[in-house]
Amino acid sequence: MSVTETPRLRLRRVVHGDAPFILELLTDPDFLANVGDRGVRDLQSARRYIAEVPGASYQRLGFGLWLVERKDSGQPLGLCGLLRRDTHPDVEIGFALLPAARGYGYAHEAAAATLHLALGTLGLRRVVAITAPGNAASIGLLERLGFKYERTGRYSGDGESRLFVLDRSAAP
Repeated sequence: MSVTETPRLRLRRVVHGDAPFILELLTDPDFLANVGDRGVRDLQSARRYIAEVPGASYQRLGFGLWLVERKDSGQPLGLCGLLRRDTHPDVEIGFALLPAARGYGYAHEAAAATLHLALGTLGLRRVVAITAPGNAASIGLLERLGFKYERTGRYSGDGESRLFVLDRSAAP
C-alpha cells in the first residue's frame, strides 16, 4: 500500500478505513478556504470521496492523492499527491495537512517525494500547482520546490486561483 517513503513519512494509498481522517481534513476551515468544499460532511460522504477521488484516480491513472503519515507512529497528517483534472491539461501536485501537522516541514518533505515520483518514475516533464491567491504558505512551499508563478485564472469551480509550473521539458 505504501507508494514512497521519506526519512519521517510514508505516502500510501487512501483506503476506506481512512474515512474519519478524511472527514477531519476536508472539513478543516483552512482546507475549505484554500482548497474548497468537497462536499464531505460525515463518514458516509468521506467514504464516497475516497472512492470517487483518490480511488478512481488510482484505477484510471495509477496515481492520485496519497495519505501522508508518520512512519514511526502511523499517525495521518494530510494528503499529498498528483491529480489530473478534466479541466486542465497538466498533472497537478496537491497537498493539505491538518493544522497540528503544519510548521514541521512535512508538507515540503511529502511534496518533494511526490515530485521525485512524478519526474522520475512517471517520467513527467511538467507539473503544475493551483493555489488560492492568498495562500502564502503554499505559495512559499511551491517556490521552494522550484515552481514558478505563471498566471491567475479559473481552473475549477472554486474561484480564481494562481497557477504555478515546474517545467523540466527543456532539461536534458
